[in-house]
Amino acid sequence: MIGRIIGALVGREMDRREGGGGLKGAAIGALTMGAMRRMGPLGMLIGGGYVAKKAYDRRRQSRGA
Repeated sequence: MIGRIIGALVGREMDRREGGGGLKGAAIGALTMGAMRRMGPLGMLIGGGYVAKKAYDRRRQSRGA
């Protein structure tokens, strides 16, 4: 279940970067989830780290720092 959430968040972040519609982000998220599952715990760590960094950068930018 956590893998699905991380996959959805990664797909959303990739879609925001490109500025496209939601379908492309959902497809990227599904592919990412499959890749993370095959990589095991390391894939979950990498995917979670990517999402956390993007959230951190967005928060830092909104604060004006």
